[in-house]
Amino acid sequence: MEASIAIFIFNRPQESRKVFEAVRLIKPSRLFLVADGPRPLRTGETEKCELTRKIFEEIDWTCDVRKNYSEINLGCARRVSSGLNWVFSLVEEAIILEDDCVPHPTFFRYCIELLERYRDDERVMSICGLSVPPSSRRDSFSYCFSQYQRCWGWASWRRAWQHYDHDMQLWPQAAETNLLEDLLPDRQSVDFWHNKFQAVYDGKIDSWAYRWMLACWLHRGLSIIPSTNLIANVGVTSDATHTVNDSFAAQLTASEISFPLQHPPYMVQDRQADLYIQRTRHSAGLAYRVERKLKKLLKV
Repeated sequence: MEASIAIFIFNRPQESRKVFEAVRLIKPSRLFLVADGPRPLRTGETEKCELTRKIFEEIDWTCDVRKNYSEINLGCARRVSSGLNWVFSLVEEAIILEDDCVPHPTFFRYCIELLERYRDDERVMSICGLSVPPSSRRDSFSYCFSQYQRCWGWASWRRAWQHYDHDMQLWPQAAETNLLEDLLPDRQSVDFWHNKFQAVYDGKIDSWAYRWMLACWLHRGLSIIPSTNLIANVGVTSDATHTVNDSFAAQLTASEISFPLQHPPYMVQDRQADLYIQRTRHSAGLAYRVERKLKKLLKV
């Protein structure tokens, strides 16, 4: 398959093996491997990092493999962002997977077709593999447009990633204006995102993804969200960085998307889908949390 795939790995050989086997099925012609180094004083982590890297020595098809391995620990934000800087210095577009995001085989064709279709459209910043439930959608197209960048299996272009700013230089100015009020549905959502962005800016949260979200919002960029979920997150483990207790991630399954893709005839943010994403994944209010618990108890 003519595709550039970037895989980010660290210290989880079991999860990384699943990602590797998914990629092996489609045999990409170019593979970029980005690895973080072990954290100091973490018993056994050096061995885990080595085991994870050895998995990718098993590539048994014709492939241009390039490696960017750090021998020191850069942390999540620095390692992913520096890795993507490196990838996009070499190629114009790429499909991106982390070590806990196992894609359905059709994810790759979906990404390749949409990378080509929207290659020169500055309004689209990313192509995501993570979906929203059909009940939150209003149409029967293969995908919709969202203001949320979902990074569990995604693809993008150099022309979009160039807007990433690790230092968040425009955040103080954006915080003083109505940027978030213009984008978000209510005060609770505004407060949630303001607090997240401020915590990242202050160095309290080590996240490249929040920085990427801000960059996309500053440029009014849209993401593509598929109608079918194409990624299974297998990273809900005790040694995970962000998904230790994430029941949402644990329940994800990946399914096949149908071809040919049914393209929307317009490019408009799907506010219904975005409202669902905001309420379920970001700043879920008390009423929603109570409703979800009741449904679980009643098995509705």
